[in-house]
Amino acid sequence: MKTRILLVVSLVCGLGPVAAAQDLSAARDLYASARYDEALAVLNGMRPVDGTPVTDRKTIEQYRSLCLLALGRGLEAETAIAAVVTEDPMFQPSDVDASPRVRAAFSEVRQRMLPQIASAHYTSAKIDFDRREYASAQRRFTSLIDLLDEPQMGGRLSDLRVLATGFLELSTAAAAPPPKPKPEAKKDEPSPPLAAAPPAPVAARIFTGDDAGITAPTPIKQNVPRVPQTIMSEARHRGLLELLIDEQGRVVKITVRTPLHPLYDPLLVAAARDWRYKPATFGGVPVQFRKLIQVKVDRQ
Repeated sequence: MKTRILLVVSLVCGLGPVAAAQDLSAARDLYASARYDEALAVLNGMRPVDGTPVTDRKTIEQYRSLCLLALGRGLEAETAIAAVVTEDPMFQPSDVDASPRVRAAFSEVRQRMLPQIASAHYTSAKIDFDRREYASAQRRFTSLIDLLDEPQMGGRLSDLRVLATGFLELSTAAAAPPPKPKPEAKKDEPSPPLAAAPPAPVAARIFTGDDAGITAPTPIKQNVPRVPQTIMSEARHRGLLELLIDEQGRVVKITVRTPLHPLYDPLLVAAARDWRYKPATFGGVPVQFRKLIQVKVDRQ
């Protein structure tokens, strides 16, 4: 047996990436034949490196964990199972691939790791959202919600699910292509007037609605996310945001003056970062403006 194992290892070490699929197939056949030592030797010679396809890395670790469990090497098997669950949190061995004891070991490790993995996935999805990579964020939040809905989560991280659902809605709306503008009827337009002299610059200051002569900004895009039903009864009836809108009509600073709910406020702030306005003007010149936005919770 030892001679056969050494021979397998030496052959594997001499093979290049082209033969990886054959090695994996050989390991599967050895495992199916209950030749666990030999299958493990082949798999150990295929340890994933940079550039190994994700599907191959996952399959290698899956069969490594199955072999270790079959050989009674529980601690090593747990490490391999953890690698599988990290790579693919949704994977669970089938009745055909594994015995009840092996499936139970997978289930125990998976149940323990899922909350940590879900939190990491939320962080990655939120980074994509903050970078305005909305299509990627949409995919990540969808996968995260599927993971949080897994029976083995047992309802844990319900607060995280509320946030993930809210950010999924924001990502989906932001990733959607803008509506096509309606064609306007052609009109006989008069010749453009001579270019007027540019308005005199306004000394840098932040205006408010109390300032005389100020024209307040008007919203171009100001979509308020809905309050999730799961926290509706706990949310305050009204909230208040303070925005600083710059000379281009962008929201450059957001302050929550009256919070609505700890889980809803981050969704509202994230949405407000993407709001756009026709900027405030003073004497015809665009200026910075501090604006208060009241948010009302519709409980109907």
